[in-house]
Amino acid sequence: MRVSKMDRANPGIKCVVNTCYYYMQGDNCSAEKIEVQPKNAHDTQETDCATFIPGKE
Repeated sequence: MRVSKMDRANPGIKCVVNTCYYYMQGDNCSAEKIEVQPKNAHDTQETDCATFIPGKE
């Protein structure tokens, strides 16, 4: 899933994964939308951010 990168933070989304393409300083996310999987997760450990793309280091 390729999502557009905005030039500003997406309000209400906190992301501390500083290796992600969409990461912005201050633990913000610049993805226009995110997708969290899988459908039948029962707890946090079973979830995964499908929007994650490795960023440049």
